[in-house]
Amino acid sequence: MTLPPSAQVVIVGGGIVGCSIAYHLAKLGVSDVLLIEQNQLTAGTTWHAAGLVGQLRATSNLTQLARYTAELFASLETETGQATGFRRTGSISAATHAERMIELTRQASTAKAFGVESEIIGPADIKSFWPDLRSDDLHGGIYIPGDAQTNPVDTTRALAIGARKLGVEILEGVAVTRLKVDNEQIVTVETESGTVQAKQVVLAAGMWTRQLAATIGVSVPLQAAEHFYIVTEAMQSLASGMPTLRMPDEHAYYKEDAGKLLLGAFEPVAKPWSPAGIARDFAFGTLSEDIDHFQPILETALARYPLLEQTGIQTFFNGPESFTPDDRYLLGPAPGHDNLFIAAGFNSIGIQSSGGAGKVLAEWMVAGKPPMDLWDVDIRRTFGFQSNRSYLVDRTRETLGLLYAMHWPYRQYETARGARRSPLHEAMLKKGAVMGELAGWERPNWFATGDIEPEYRYSYGPQNWFDLCRQECKAVQNQVALFDLASYPIFMVEGEQAVTYLNKLSANNIDVDPGSVVYTQWLNEQGGIEADVTITRVSRASFMVVSSCASEGRDLQWLMDHHHFPEVSIWNATSGMTMIGIMGPKSRQLLQACTHEDVSDSALPYYQSRELELGYARVRVNRLSYVGELGYEIYIPTEFAAHVYELIAGEGESFGMAHAGFHALNACRIEKGYRHFGHDISDETDPYMAGLGFAVDMNKGDFIGRAALKDIKRPMPSRVVNIALAVDEPPMIYHDEPIYLGQDIVGMTTSGAFGFRLARMVGIAVINHEPGVTRDWITGNQFEIEVAGVRFPIEISFSPLYDPRSDRMKS
Repeated sequence: MTLPPSAQVVIVGGGIVGCSIAYHLAKLGVSDVLLIEQNQLTAGTTWHAAGLVGQLRATSNLTQLARYTAELFASLETETGQATGFRRTGSISAATHAERMIELTRQASTAKAFGVESEIIGPADIKSFWPDLRSDDLHGGIYIPGDAQTNPVDTTRALAIGARKLGVEILEGVAVTRLKVDNEQIVTVETESGTVQAKQVVLAAGMWTRQLAATIGVSVPLQAAEHFYIVTEAMQSLASGMPTLRMPDEHAYYKEDAGKLLLGAFEPVAKPWSPAGIARDFAFGTLSEDIDHFQPILETALARYPLLEQTGIQTFFNGPESFTPDDRYLLGPAPGHDNLFIAAGFNSIGIQSSGGAGKVLAEWMVAGKPPMDLWDVDIRRTFGFQSNRSYLVDRTRETLGLLYAMHWPYRQYETARGARRSPLHEAMLKKGAVMGELAGWERPNWFATGDIEPEYRYSYGPQNWFDLCRQECKAVQNQVALFDLASYPIFMVEGEQAVTYLNKLSANNIDVDPGSVVYTQWLNEQGGIEADVTITRVSRASFMVVSSCASEGRDLQWLMDHHHFPEVSIWNATSGMTMIGIMGPKSRQLLQACTHEDVSDSALPYYQSRELELGYARVRVNRLSYVGELGYEIYIPTEFAAHVYELIAGEGESFGMAHAGFHALNACRIEKGYRHFGHDISDETDPYMAGLGFAVDMNKGDFIGRAALKDIKRPMPSRVVNIALAVDEPPMIYHDEPIYLGQDIVGMTTSGAFGFRLARMVGIAVINHEPGVTRDWITGNQFEIEVAGVRFPIEISFSPLYDPRSDRMKS
C-alpha cells in the first residue's frame, strides 16, 4: 500500500456513503479521488444494516433522492458485475389505531404529490402478504410496491468497483490522525501511513465523524446509539420477496431474509453508546446483547407473529448507528471551511439515502453549489451547542424512537430542552406559556388559560390549544397581542463599506435613509433565494439584519462567505438583544402609553425605525408586522428586557392586551400570505416565482443573482409558489397536500393552518402549469385539495385572502 502525495479529493470513510460519493465524483469526471478507510470497507455500520430501500421521505426532494437510490441499486450489478442482492419487494406500514391510520392515509396523499406509487390497504390485504401475522386488530396500512431490499456489503462493493473502474483509488487500513488547516482550508490529511495534500476533503466517517471534525473545531452533531435486531432460524412459512412490514405502533419491523425472519426495533427510549468517542479499531464490532432492553419489543412481536414462539433465534444482534438531534442527516460544506464536506449522521436510513446523498454531494463539490434545495439535510441548519456531549446523549435517547413514533403535527421534542431561553422565559411561563423548541430556543407556542392544562394533546384534528389560539388571533385582530420574539437572530454589519457590501448581497436597495427598514432576499447566482431578511439602516455606516430562528447559522455563514470588505465588521448580536413584538390595532396606543415620544403614523411611518425611550431603557422600534396588522418590533438590550416587558404588560391591561405564541403568529402570517423560508421559499425559488418582485431593485446596480433574474423574469411563470388557498370543509391542512385540477396533480401546499380571522382553513401552495400560471387560468378553474385520500374544493388566489391591500398594517 502506497499513499499518494496528493489528490484532488480525499474521502475519509469506506462505508456505503463514502463509496457512493467516490462513485458519483468519478461519474462526473473527477477521477483524482482517494478514498481511505481506517479498517475495511463497510466496517463501521454499513455491514450490519438491514438493507431496506424505502422511497417516501419527509420532503419532495429527499423522496426524489431516495427514488434515485433505488434506481441506481437496480442497475449496479449490470454495470459492475458485482451482485448486490437488490430486489423490489415493496413495503407495508400497518396501523393498530385510528390516528395512525389517519397518518398513513395522509402519507399516501403526500406520496402522490411526490410521485411515489402507493396504495391504502386493509387488514385482509396485509394478511395476504404476511399470512401468519395476527391482523384482527389492524386498521389497515399503506403499501408502496416500489420499495426494495439490498445487501449492504455487496452494494458497497459494487459502488467501490464502479468507482475504481473510473480511476478512484481506494485504500483500506489507513487511519486518519489529523486534518491540517491553513486559512480555513483543509490542505493536508495526515494518516498513520503518511500525509496527502488535498483540494477537497469529505468526512464520511460515520460515527467517527463528530470526533474527527472536532479536532479542527467543526461541529458535527451526531451520536451513536445501540440498534437491535434478531434473526430467527429458517421458517418454512416465509416466502422469498415478501414486502418489508413495518409495525410503527409496536416499534418494530419485519423482513424476510433468506428464509429467515429479521425482527428489528426502534424502541421509544434508546441507548446512546460511547459518547466520549469511539476507538479506531472498532471494526465489525458488536455490543452486548441486552436482552432485557429488547424484551418488550420481542414480547409484542410474539403476539403479532405467533410462529416466533415456535422458532429459535439464530442471531441476537446489537450494533451502533449514528443519530442526529432532528433525525435528518448532515450534508454539505462544513461552516467556515469551504473545501471540507460532511456526509454523516444517517439515522439508520443510510442504505436508502446513500445513492442520492452521494450524487448530490458530488455535484455540490464540482459545481460549488447544491443541485437542489437540500435545506432539510444541510449541516448549516445545526448549531455548535448541539455537539455538546450531554445534549447529544439526552436527545439521542428520543430520536432513535422517533423514526416510528407518531409524526404528529406540531409535535415537540421532549428531551434536551431548555438550552436557550429568552430573558422573558419565566415571565412567559407565569402567563401560561406552553413552550416549543426550535434551534434550542424555548419559545411560547401558545398560552394555556382556564381549565386547559399547559401541555400538548396531539391529534391530526384540532388540538387542545385550538380555541386558545383563536383567542390569541382575535386579540391580534381586535386589540393587541404581545409576542416574545427573542429567538429571532440579529446580525450587525458596520463599517464605511457596509452599504456597498449589503447592496452587493441584497436584491433590494439597501442604500436608504437612516431609520428605514428594507425587506429583501439574498440570492444565489441562479437567482434562487438563500435568505429572507429585513435590514434596518441604523446610521450611515451601521445596519441591523434580522433573520429567522432556524436560519441563524445559514444566514450568518452566507454573510461571512461573501465578506470581502476589510472595513466591514460583522457580528451576531442575538445574545445581546431581545425582541418583543406588539401587534394589533391598539398597538400604537399601547406603545404611546409606554413613551413620552411621538409614535403617531407621521412620526413613525410604516417600515421605519426609531430609537425611543421606553421606561428607563432606550430601545429601537421598527414599525412592521408579520401578522398583517398594525404592529411594532421592539429591540431591547438584553439587560433591560425584563423591565421593558413589565412596562408593556402593565400598560397593556387597559388595552385588552393578550400574550400570543408562535402558533398564532404562524396562522396569521399564512392568512396574510407571508412566506416562510424553508417551507414556502427556498434556494430553488426566485423572487418573481415567489411573488416577491416588489423586493427586487434591478436599477440599483449589480448584486448576486441579478444576471439570472434578467433572464428568468417573464410575465407568466409556469411555477408559482405564493398562491393563497382556503378550504371551507373541516379537514386540517399542514403541508405537502396535493392539489388537483381534474385528475391531474398541479401543485401542493407548502404551509397550512386554520385562519381564525377568516374562520377558514388557509394555506400557501406551489402551483405548476406549463403554459403559465395566469389569473385567468386560476379564476377559470375549480381546484381541489386531497387530505387523507379525500378531495375538497378550494379557493385559490394570487392575492392574500386577509386584508389584501394591507390597509390594516398601514393604518
